[in-house]
Amino acid sequence: MDKLKAWWQRHRPTTRRLAQLYAAVLYNAHIRGFIEGKIYTGPAKAVCVPGLNCYSCPGAVGACPLGALQNAIAASANRPAFYVVGMLMLFGLTLGRVICGWLCPVGLIQELLHKLPTPKLKKSRVTRALSWLKYIILAVFVVAIPLYYALRRVPLPAFCKYICPAGTLEGAVGLLSNPVNADLFSMLGPLFTRKFVIMVVMATACVFVYRAFCRFVCPLGAIYGLFARVALMGVRVEEAACTGCGACQRACPVDIRRVGDHECVHCGLCVDVCPEKAISLRAGRFTLMGPETARREGGAAR
Repeated sequence: MDKLKAWWQRHRPTTRRLAQLYAAVLYNAHIRGFIEGKIYTGPAKAVCVPGLNCYSCPGAVGACPLGALQNAIAASANRPAFYVVGMLMLFGLTLGRVICGWLCPVGLIQELLHKLPTPKLKKSRVTRALSWLKYIILAVFVVAIPLYYALRRVPLPAFCKYICPAGTLEGAVGLLSNPVNADLFSMLGPLFTRKFVIMVVMATACVFVYRAFCRFVCPLGAIYGLFARVALMGVRVEEAACTGCGACQRACPVDIRRVGDHECVHCGLCVDVCPEKAISLRAGRFTLMGPETARREGGAAR
């Protein structure tokens, strides 16, 4: 019994891990879709969930904000994209990249893949440079290409169509894995093959590099990163108590230059490692996680 308790103490899910699991379940609560192999198309699909979760996943009860943005841009020649842009601004101003660290199912998948026992590639100047790639992908595949084709009355959500590994896994694989959709295999072509290869490459990269997709490719994270300075919720540093020791930056698994910047996913690991106890996760004036609430060292971001 003592050994069992000790094992549980080492492996019990943290608050953040539970939040990730709850979010994944809530985003994909349409269990009937998994059984029947069909996409839910009810009224809830008009609402975007905060994290990256494919519209075409059989269990998805809401829309993916990134896919909705591309579709809105693709249709911008006919109607403005006010609703989707407003939703993204609301998510960005209130939660920012806390969504990436706490409420994104794709982030959870990446972290679980990274737990596989293999050698790991640590962050470096190379990974920091690659972290800017997602902003280029955002500009080109999410905005420029859909807008270019929208002006020619041809809807083209380029990132979803040509790149998105989350859509391939949750949507295509999710549907194809159900025997009732066996006839769909005859419709697959080179585009699916390329996207499947991209998915496998990204999944493999996540085994060796912490959150490789999130850090280098995901345009949704890039959008939320634009709100880093103004988001209501996030990790905050008490400047008067900070000594500039750099422990937070060294311990952070992503490519931050400072706590809470556009690359920070607000996982809370820095809260535990700060020797001066100067960092906390806050929502406005309210402290959600601080030195007094951390359950164990390193627990918040495990």
